Amino acid sequence: MTADTPDRRVSVLVWVALGIVYVVWGSTYLGIAIAIETLPPMLSGALRFLTAALLLGAFLLIRKGPEVFRMTRRQFVGAAVVGLLLLTGGNGMVAVAEQHISTGLAALLVASVPLWLVMFRIAVRDRPQVLTLAGVLVGFAGVAAVSLSGGAEGSVTGIVVILIASASWSVGSFLSSRIAMPADTFAASTVEMAVGGLGMIAVGAVSGESFDPALVSGRSWAALAYLILIGSLVGFTAYTWLLGNAPISLVSTYAYVNPVVAVILGVLVLQEQVTVQLLLGGLVILVGVALVVSTERKRRPKIPEPVGTVTTPS
Repeated sequence: MTADTPDRRVSVLVWVALGIVYVVWGSTYLGIAIAIETLPPMLSGALRFLTAALLLGAFLLIRKGPEVFRMTRRQFVGAAVVGLLLLTGGNGMVAVAEQHISTGLAALLVASVPLWLVMFRIAVRDRPQVLTLAGVLVGFAGVAAVSLSGGAEGSVTGIVVILIASASWSVGSFLSSRIAMPADTFAASTVEMAVGGLGMIAVGAVSGESFDPALVSGRSWAALAYLILIGSLVGFTAYTWLLGNAPISLVSTYAYVNPVVAVILGVLVLQEQVTVQLLLGGLVILVGVALVVSTERKRRPKIPEPVGTVTTPS
């Protein structure tokens, strides 16, 4: 394999991990919606990620020993910051937003993440191609159209919160390849989930969240178990691994597959209503994202993405 072909000939493992992220993260919007029927959003997220961190951490200790968690203070802080941005600010805010808007609308607005990433690149004077900029303009036009369709689908509050969540996830993804991170991607994922979960507890406490376990439905507990085992352990770990072992342009394609899965599941399971304006606006977003991703895949980055480090919406 030559240096010019890594984006074209990726390993089977990369495609398997990508397929997991495609399907699993598309379904987590439904899982979150069911979990927060009788669980508070931030505290349910804290239960999800702290439990997942304990399970993954225990597995790593058994499999690799204590040395897997050897990291410098700078690396720990880097993983902690990324965890707060991705999980507390990103995933946590998605759960808050889904109290007000449908899962399909939430997923379509989260699809704007690759567009935000391009904007951050511009901020650090990395000049994208003209077609990339065109994709950003098209994508954000779709975001505006979807947001304006929120009348029957959700509230202004929910739309604003989901856009904040998208921006937070984007910042976390952007910074993770530019700051010191633990050498082991799965150890980094454990730290991110643990710190992100603690951050959710803090936010939940400040916002006055509480719950009585006896009043939580079996349906919500089942959804939480799915989010822990599949959404966090399988999905988030696969995403973390991908960002350290595959081009960010390829990994970003999950953003226009997840919304399709989320919309379909929302209609089939929750009987959510999908308007023509929402569908058209969502299609415009996906076209913009696809244009950005396809254009960027043809561009060889000036600085290679680090392999074996964590470079990290749902």
